[in-house]
Amino acid sequence: MNLAKLFDMQRVLDQRIIEKHPELKGQDNLEWKVLALQVELGECANEWRGFKKWSNNQKPRLEGSRAAKDFLGAPIIEYYNPLLEEYVDCLHFILSIGIELGFININIWNIPEENSMKYFMKCFEDIGSLYFVYCVEGKVTKEMYERLFGTFIALGESLGFTWEQIEQAYFEKNAINHNRQESGY
Repeated sequence: MNLAKLFDMQRVLDQRIIEKHPELKGQDNLEWKVLALQVELGECANEWRGFKKWSNNQKPRLEGSRAAKDFLGAPIIEYYNPLLEEYVDCLHFILSIGIELGFININIWNIPEENSMKYFMKCFEDIGSLYFVYCVEGKVTKEMYERLFGTFIALGESLGFTWEQIEQAYFEKNAINHNRQESGY
């Protein structure tokens, strides 16, 4: 995975969002980005379904379809991987948080092997710790961010995603996010 390229792409998207929403310029945007990451991580867990012990259907949602339009505007059915899409939504916010904090040249930590549920819980814990330290001390260490990023990558691997799948899905969703900015999403 080419992290430099992902950070660069995210920076361009973030700048575009700020241009469309000038009230964000010059303010601290960490709080809403952290909340957005938590929400997206919850949506990812919901598509994973492994925590739904009360349900007879605990299999991850890897196939979905939705109405879309082709390049000429004709209606089509689009097939996608809901779990991967939610995972990549999280990646957008993790990258954006790194940019906000000034941490773009990072090392990916090797995280001890766990199951997906523990990785989800650890990601939520790392996000909460990062924000708590930010609120109390006014700054976050690079190591805290790297730990979150490493845990998130380990989560993706535990969900069965390859680096190539994650990167390709990021490119596709980044393009969708740019289109959304054009259309006034």
